[in-house]
Parts: sequence; C-alpha cells; structure tokens
Amino acid sequence: MNILTYQGYTARIEFDERDNVFVGHLIGIKDSIAFHADNVAELRLAFEEAVEDYVETCEKIGKSPEKPVSGKLSLRVTPELHVQAMMKAQATGQSLNQWVTNVLKQAAYH
Repeated sequence: MNILTYQGYTARIEFDERDNVFVGHLIGIKDSIAFHADNVAELRLAFEEAVEDYVETCEKIGKSPEKPVSGKLSLRVTPELHVQAMMKAQATGQSLNQWVTNVLKQAAYH
C-alpha cells in the first residue's frame, strides 16, 4: 500500500503518469488536503508541510484540526457472530475488546 504517516495523519500516494508527479491526499478526515512532488524525498517533505499547514490554518481560524480516528470503534454484527467472537475471546482468556483488537491487528498488519 502506498501510504505515508506523520503526526497521526495518513496520506494515500498515487503516481500521476500524465503529469509525471507523485500526488498525495490525506485520508481519514473530512477536510480535503492534497500535495504533490517529483520524487519521494520531496513528497515526504510536501506531506509534512501539508499536515503542518493544515494544523496551523485550523488554529488561525479557530477550528480544531480533525484527527483521523479516536481509537474507539463501534461495530454492528449479527448476534450469531457476536456470540462466536465472545466464545473465542473467553476461550483464550481475553475480554472481547482485547480479542477483537488482536484479530484486527493481525488482519491490518499482515
């Protein structure tokens, strides 16, 4: 996956063949923040500047900068899946929250 992270913000990176540049967009927030550069080193710098500019601009206009996530996740699942997950968690001596966190971590990082 082509992503960059900085100060809790994540950007998705694409290559624009037409203009021969790397283009990045912050993801996980409603505000639209984009940046671009000719090479990877400049792209990282442009990303960091975009994040810093975003935070500074928000402060200037009296708005709280959006954070991509809070760490709280609310899911809707079928009662059957809920029971199965709870049983798996209990069988491993974990709370449902711990078990789900571990399952998501394995899926996200592997």
